[in-house]
Amino acid sequence: MFDQIILLCRPGFEKECASEIMALANHHLFSAYIQTKDQSAFVSLVSSSEQQSSELITKINFRQLVFTRQWFATSKEYLTLPESNRLPDILKTIKNFDLHFYDVELDYPDTNEGKSLSKFCKQFKPHLISSLKKQKLLSSHASWRLHLFFTDSQHVNIGIVPVENSATNPMGIPRLKMPRSAPSRSTLKLEEAIHWFLSTEQQAQLIKNGMTVVDLGAAPGGWTWQFVQRDCLVTAIDNGPMQSELMQTGMVEHLQTDAFTYSPKKKVDWLVCDMAERPLHVSRLITRWFTSKHCNHAIFNLKLPMKKRHASVQECIALLQQQLTQAGLKFNIMAKQLYHDREEITVCILTTVNN
Repeated sequence: MFDQIILLCRPGFEKECASEIMALANHHLFSAYIQTKDQSAFVSLVSSSEQQSSELITKINFRQLVFTRQWFATSKEYLTLPESNRLPDILKTIKNFDLHFYDVELDYPDTNEGKSLSKFCKQFKPHLISSLKKQKLLSSHASWRLHLFFTDSQHVNIGIVPVENSATNPMGIPRLKMPRSAPSRSTLKLEEAIHWFLSTEQQAQLIKNGMTVVDLGAAPGGWTWQFVQRDCLVTAIDNGPMQSELMQTGMVEHLQTDAFTYSPKKKVDWLVCDMAERPLHVSRLITRWFTSKHCNHAIFNLKLPMKKRHASVQECIALLQQQLTQAGLKFNIMAKQLYHDREEITVCILTTVNN
């Protein structure tokens, strides 16, 4: 019944998404092959045995996946729908699952062609929910979410995913508004990172009034702005100018010096960094900050090369893990290509504060 996993990703990163899920499938001895097309914004992992993809999707931790925005187990055979009265065929397939669902999500590829389905999905969803309620297929106690993945209005893959092992935002895309007073759109990257990597409780515990932050490559201040909004004191390192309104808050010290040679006089709570430098170069810099005990936690971007992007990510994460382990630190490294990232990923490192 469930013989493939569909994974949604950023257009152009299908190969990286495929490499990642294939490696994890092999680790779990799940025989499979990949189906995808460049710029399609999704990848299919298809079972080549009797193994069920609905089992594999419970074994792999969704947060391990760097390049996947959302995923769900489904059949490799899509459902062809009539032009009108689509619900009967869809409901027949759903009933065959013999499951109840916490909620339902309608998905489509994040491409220009795929986005044309947005209006259709919004109009169709209320009718689907109404029918699911009548059939008593929705339950607040259910652990599965139902997914309908449309490639056009007449072809759909119907699948399932554990609510607790998937993205909470539809299609893994958070809806963030650009703050009017923020200096640059890069502020959305850090806002998304904070919400993705830190739980509500961690945000309250780890980003408090009066905490200290160093922002490497800060100008014009998009990332600095996020911490100022959270009442933190920021040292902004950049030879370029900072937004004047941000400087007038009195919570930012701007030092026009080299981000790769600067070190703080005393340990800071957070290091953040969004610089257009080689990923390994940035990873070594971040490593030095932790091994020199200059910071407790960090969020930073790694700009990826045009080729071998998945290998580059693995190399950088391996370096960070090795060096921090050798330094005797207790840490957690998380990485994700966020929706507001482009040719890059975002990495978060949290350490036990008494390190």
